[in-house]
Amino acid sequence: MDALYHRLLVADFPACYDFYRAVLPPLTGAAPVKGTPDGPYATWDLDGQAVLSLFDRSLLASAVGTAALPSEPAAGTTAAQDGSMLVFRVEDVGPALDLCLRHGGSPVAGPTDRPAWGPGLRTAHLRDPEGRLIELQSY
Repeated sequence: MDALYHRLLVADFPACYDFYRAVLPPLTGAAPVKGTPDGPYATWDLDGQAVLSLFDRSLLASAVGTAALPSEPAAGTTAAQDGSMLVFRVEDVGPALDLCLRHGGSPVAGPTDRPAWGPGLRTAHLRDPEGRLIELQSY
């Protein structure tokens, strides 16, 4: 039984599927167990436990009665701070960041030592193909 895992609701399922299929195995050891680039659902497990799943955003919106709402903030509204972030602990932040960027990620902040955040902590930040914030960290 999976006690806790991340489910991302995605509009561009093929791009997100390809991104996570490429980066999850080398970053976390998680393997794809369900799904295809066609969607609407995919999941990656590590040692029999879900690490991440993707689900088609429009299908869930229909199921929970929010399909009439905009998928993005309406014109004239201000952007909000990120409400979530995926964090991957990796052996070396630089190569992990390069891997993500090669597969459709967008850079936010390159590898940086963060001693104020923790002894020996080094991070890099990027966004996945739909703009979700990801932190790569090593220490």
